[in-house]
Amino acid sequence: MSCLVVNPRLICRGPGDASFGTSPGYGCVADRAEEQRRHQEGLPYIDDSPSSSPHLSSKGRGSRDALASGALESTKAGELDLEKGLEMRKWVLSGILASEETYLSHLEALLLPMKPLKAAATTSQPVLTSQQIETIFFKVPELYEIHKEFYDGLFPRVQQWSHQQRVGDLFQKLASQLGVYRAFVDNYGVAMETAEKCCQANAQFAEISENLRARSNKDAKDQTTKNSLETLLYKPVDRVTRSTLVLHDLLKHTPCSHPDHPLLQDALRISQNFLSSINEEITPRRQSMTVKKGEHRQLLKDSFMVELVEGARKLRHVFLFTDLLLCTKLKKQSGGKTQQYDCKWYIPLTDLSFQTVDESEAAPNIPLVLDEELEAMKIKISQIKSDIQREKRANKGSKAIERLKKKLSEQESLLLLMSPSMAFRVHSRNGKSYTFLISSDYERAEWRENIREQQKKCFKSFSLTSVELQMLTNSCVKLQTVHCIPLTINKEDDESPGLCGFLNVIVHSATGFKQSSNLYCTLEVDSFGYFVNKAKTRVYRDTAEPNWNEEFEIELEGSQTLRILCYEKCYNKTKIAKEDGETTDRIMGKGQVQLDPQALQDRDWQRTVIAMNGIEVKLSVKFTSREFSLKRMPSRKQTGVFGVKIAVVTKRERSKVPYIVRQCVEEIERRGMEEVGIYRVSGVATDIQALKAAFDVNNKDVSVMMSEMDVNAIAGTLKLYFRELPEPLFTDEFYPNFAEGIALSDPVAKESCMLNLLLSLPEANLLTFLFLLDHLKRVAEKETVNKMSLHNLATVFGPTLLRPSEKESKLPANPSQPISMTDSWSLEVMSQVQVLLYFLQLEAIPAPDSKRQSILFSTEV
Repeated sequence: MSCLVVNPRLICRGPGDASFGTSPGYGCVADRAEEQRRHQEGLPYIDDSPSSSPHLSSKGRGSRDALASGALESTKAGELDLEKGLEMRKWVLSGILASEETYLSHLEALLLPMKPLKAAATTSQPVLTSQQIETIFFKVPELYEIHKEFYDGLFPRVQQWSHQQRVGDLFQKLASQLGVYRAFVDNYGVAMETAEKCCQANAQFAEISENLRARSNKDAKDQTTKNSLETLLYKPVDRVTRSTLVLHDLLKHTPCSHPDHPLLQDALRISQNFLSSINEEITPRRQSMTVKKGEHRQLLKDSFMVELVEGARKLRHVFLFTDLLLCTKLKKQSGGKTQQYDCKWYIPLTDLSFQTVDESEAAPNIPLVLDEELEAMKIKISQIKSDIQREKRANKGSKAIERLKKKLSEQESLLLLMSPSMAFRVHSRNGKSYTFLISSDYERAEWRENIREQQKKCFKSFSLTSVELQMLTNSCVKLQTVHCIPLTINKEDDESPGLCGFLNVIVHSATGFKQSSNLYCTLEVDSFGYFVNKAKTRVYRDTAEPNWNEEFEIELEGSQTLRILCYEKCYNKTKIAKEDGETTDRIMGKGQVQLDPQALQDRDWQRTVIAMNGIEVKLSVKFTSREFSLKRMPSRKQTGVFGVKIAVVTKRERSKVPYIVRQCVEEIERRGMEEVGIYRVSGVATDIQALKAAFDVNNKDVSVMMSEMDVNAIAGTLKLYFRELPEPLFTDEFYPNFAEGIALSDPVAKESCMLNLLLSLPEANLLTFLFLLDHLKRVAEKETVNKMSLHNLATVFGPTLLRPSEKESKLPANPSQPISMTDSWSLEVMSQVQVLLYFLQLEAIPAPDSKRQSILFSTEV
């Protein structure tokens, strides 16, 4: 059997390839002359391991094809699944080795100053006393010896690899020595306090503690990274809290029949018992934020909203009465008590105005939440929903389901609290201002309209006594119309979960405008309980009857409502006062339509008219469920570029990266880098289809066509090309491994696995991906202008580049624990986003050879 775990040809690198970071450098036994010969001849990288590389010789490829055809039989399919699982076991162990090496370098960095400090302690001018040294570096030597023994035992076994190789005894022994960590963790607080006091008292020790050097990796003896004492002392604490995660990863890819399985289970049991016995909480819990159900003023409107209070987000229940606006907070309930509200503030409608932001005056800063954090919340929500479905189908006890529902409520509440970013400001005559955060321009306009309409009927100011205010606040419990925040947990079991798939919308035309103006529309849909702007038409200038006839494809994630807003584009900034720091464009009308699953299930176009304030907008909508919308179709043609295998296209063109990819990227970088929402905003479908046809017939005028089209159509064409590939850019073969690799807990193991997988892709796929990756990073550099962060780009391109062919399975799942289609798909899409985001966030990806590096930055690709 092959002894190779980490492909040495991908690890061995020269001095100029330091971008590989802290990835492992073991097994660098590749013959340099052979490697150089392959470079010169342009041969693909071939791993001698029988199953780790897709770049096989013709004989090997024929064998693999024969195996693939035979895998149609159920027994062969089972063998292939087992083989893939054991292959991932190899990747996981490789990553664990890399992680151990890095950890040992951190412990070595801690041990390095101990000897001179101890020697100085016996002199007349000690830096630290012996007791201080013992306290600060308590149990570090013992931890080093434990992990050095573990590493020395694991390394040769991994080098002499076979699928039957046993390592469980090593993990079992390591787990049995966790008592040393108990002593370290118990002393950790005292060690940090002592170190801080010593730094303050001794400048020499303060200098030492800020400049501890740790080796970058095993082979780079001269390459070190600077770390502080505080950072290094936390490493063992972080290590022990993740010990169970590493064992989970390894167990997941160890078959039950393997001799290691019971040993790893025992090691996991010991680790879990140890962690549960640790008293201090190393990771703080998020405080749960849950809202439950619940005289002669009339209540007009109420809603849960997010208020910005001294930079912090607070969930409020806001009530609009016939004469005042009341902002309340739901009191926490203790056993048996009825629902109660606390009044935070109120404003009589006669005293209320909408705060305008002057050009010279800075609007209050809105603390934005990173897209990555919001995505992480969505992933947790989808995972908890999946767990609830499994518990229900397994007929488990109601207590387990209730616990999961509580977690779901907490996560969904947190998402609704953190997601809004659009300011809605109200100002009181007494000089006080209040800021709400809303996710939808539709909702903001609705609140303004309702308040302004009611203000026409209010004529005098007033103030409430404390008793009157208390009575009004108490009445809100009975008067409220919105009893709970829009959470899945609050929906009835028979209530529709919403639509998941793609909604094609054609915005035809609009009538009813009283005078000519510059008009455009935007489309919003709900997702995870809040609304998101998804598309925008062109501005139709100087008309009262715009005819846009533009088609958009909108992704739906549990959506139930489509909203449309019609704006007048105001080029004269002095025409309208800016409210809430928003643009000067004015909403002319707004409306919405419910997305009825029954009415949309036949996948035919349906025309509808949305009436709004005397204006009528004509739309056509067509829904395609996820099962049908994202199918990759097998290649049936050898001409053209769309729907043709990427290797076929590059071979025909004699290029490294397809011409269509290079042309689209070039045009977008020429004039689209500062386009707001580039790649996210939908392009006009007719323009995209025209470009598709031109590229397919190799139209010589395609570059002229592109120069005259909206840049969003060019971005849409590039996305469509990747989406219509018969096999994803990351390949069907490697997709399950990428999904497994991104789920690894240890960061060093993850980096090792993900980079090796990436560099194992076929040459055309890899070069095209690196070319696209470089471009997307340049797009993200303009984030302050185009609003496209790395995460936004990963969200757009992740499923496009990774979604497997229909014949391939989705995320690996235990068949005995089925989950719903919607939640399974959500988890899969989020995994695809995370894979692409991982590579986007890497500072550099090592190229297999210098020739490939030059290709990436050559204009003649």
